[in-house]
Amino acid sequence: MHDDHDDTFALDTLAIRAGHDRTHEQEHGEPIFPTSSFVYGSAAEAARKFSGEEPGNIYSRFTNPTVRTFEQRLAALEGGEQCVATSSGMAAILATALAFLQAGDEIVASRSLFGSTVSLFDKYLGKLGIVTRYVELGDLDAWQAAITPKTRLLFAETPSNPLSEVVDITALADLAHRHDAWLAIDNCFLTPVLQRPLDLGADLVIHSATKYLDGQGRAIGGAVVGPEEMLKELVGVVRTCGPCMSPFNAWIFLKGLETLGLRMKAHCENTLALAQWLEAQPEIARVHYSGLESHPQHTLAKQQQNGFGAVLGVEVKGGRDGAWALIDHSRLMSITGNLGDVKTTVTHPATTTHARLSDEQKAAAGISEGLVRIAVGLEALDDLKRDIRRGLDTLG
Repeated sequence: MHDDHDDTFALDTLAIRAGHDRTHEQEHGEPIFPTSSFVYGSAAEAARKFSGEEPGNIYSRFTNPTVRTFEQRLAALEGGEQCVATSSGMAAILATALAFLQAGDEIVASRSLFGSTVSLFDKYLGKLGIVTRYVELGDLDAWQAAITPKTRLLFAETPSNPLSEVVDITALADLAHRHDAWLAIDNCFLTPVLQRPLDLGADLVIHSATKYLDGQGRAIGGAVVGPEEMLKELVGVVRTCGPCMSPFNAWIFLKGLETLGLRMKAHCENTLALAQWLEAQPEIARVHYSGLESHPQHTLAKQQQNGFGAVLGVEVKGGRDGAWALIDHSRLMSITGNLGDVKTTVTHPATTTHARLSDEQKAAAGISEGLVRIAVGLEALDDLKRDIRRGLDTLG
């Protein structure tokens, strides 16, 4: 698919075709360019490319054809002008902060964030004089109250990890823009198949490509999507600071994107059915999933999402003992902190993904000792039920 492709192509078509301009070899599949540097025909050509006078490849830290294909494809899927790929999802968040914030600026963020994001904001950005204020994700009044004249960035995961909380992206974007701030949405749980934050008013979309964009747990990577003019400084951060994506990982993500639409639809079907079953089990106190009608933000999720994703927060009766029993008796689910895989994964957030948070921070984020996170894969639903039932049967 060439740069002049028809903008009316569907998302599933873009996920397979966008961004790939064939080389003189006329390859059908996207090539990998595992090279650190590129050769020029003359000193004058090198000078033109290094100065930016002439477009072209310079050094794979910031110009690589395979990475560029991934960037163009993800930008097309998100409906953005440009994408900047990074070495991980956390690198994408860090690069965003370095590009747009400076000492004295403030962030307003949801309490319901990935634990490493909280550590980044508090420990490392805090060292740079950047203050972060945390609020309840869905409480727009709380967001409003936390904004000050120093606020430059509003940051949210929606739905949240792992409680599936949702915020009205359009309303939050309007709030940010009224205060001359930007809104960044972490969209790795839903991907552009199920939610396109830029269409709802967000300025930036952030991804851990490690999750569903890959879909098979093979590689680490991240990305930021947004307006080309806005991302110029972020390109500079990647070029200068070096948190770049490798060509091989970019190629893996390209292969993952080809099946993204099919996978996300199948993930959603499996997850909703499992969530409904879990709600009926007597050993389960509560299931957190915005696809359930019992979820307090189910209506909002239906309005701004095309599906509900594949992550469940499951409150097991009996606290940590109950949660660990469910996990430890699994013979099918993988006990791991990662998610976004075709293989179902299970973890205890309080002692893994959110372990670095204080007890107060865990309580504020709803991370209880009885909470189990299940990222539902594509195995047969009956097999998953039997696997979970094995642990629940030990609770008595």
